[in-house]
Amino acid sequence: MPISKVMVIGGGVMGRGISRLLAGAGIEVTLVDLNQEIIKESLRLLSEEMDNDIEKWGMTISEKKAILSRIKWTTEYEDASRVDLVVEAVPEDLELKRKLFAQLDKITRPEIVLISHTSTLSVTEIAAATKRPDKVIGLHFLPPATKIPLVEVVRGLKTSPETLSLIKEFAEQHLNKTVVTVYEYPGYVTTRIIVPLLNEAMHVLMEGIATAEDIDTAMKLGYGFNIGPLALADMMGLDEVMKWMENLLRELSDHKYNPCPLLRKLVRAGHLGKKTKKGFFKYDEEGNKIGEADLFPK
Repeated sequence: MPISKVMVIGGGVMGRGISRLLAGAGIEVTLVDLNQEIIKESLRLLSEEMDNDIEKWGMTISEKKAILSRIKWTTEYEDASRVDLVVEAVPEDLELKRKLFAQLDKITRPEIVLISHTSTLSVTEIAAATKRPDKVIGLHFLPPATKIPLVEVVRGLKTSPETLSLIKEFAEQHLNKTVVTVYEYPGYVTTRIIVPLLNEAMHVLMEGIATAEDIDTAMKLGYGFNIGPLALADMMGLDEVMKWMENLLRELSDHKYNPCPLLRKLVRAGHLGKKTKKGFFKYDEEGNKIGEADLFPK
């Protein structure tokens, strides 16, 4: 089945990145969010992100214009009746996703595949809210979705071989991604392995063993990481990282997934990383790191 029109639900960091990735591949995208205020802010952030790439010679002005021309912004879910594929990228909340998939099941054509962009939740549980569990699958991009060459394709218990084959081919041939196929299990591969690393880095910082900058430098130079764990957590969004930890803790009952108290403190304070200009580090309006956050005032 040819895929030329895709709906993305959720205009957050990942929803914007996925929409940009799809539009950059020549696909018409309908990006849905709750209201016009959120949509306006999402469009502003997407435009700024591309402007930053233009400044760094990562794309051209004409490419930006072409990408934005292929993205339609709306609050209407009914547009899902006219697309070839739906990608959900709403917050990591099981009941929210289940309600959304039940709604999409009624609106979309019966043959349409419904994709969940989830990092830790059960694709099988999400699919159970529909009458087409064989056509529900997970597609887990890593941020930034436009630059990381990997995507995890997550197969639920009832995902059909035909659905798996279709989405793998779509990710490889249209989105130019390397695909890792995952049989559903909490955290899959990437999230399950990275979360304890992030959590331990936070504990090292909280215990005063080293500064945030030195922790990240140690991991980058010592182990060849492109980005340190604390800066990575800031980029992902500290509220999202904490949700992943809580979901894995609930599913696996393993203490290593218990969120570091320092992470809980930052999330409660609304310091969520890059998107709020403050997390473990401070950021300017363009999202450039400008120093460590003052987490332990004297």
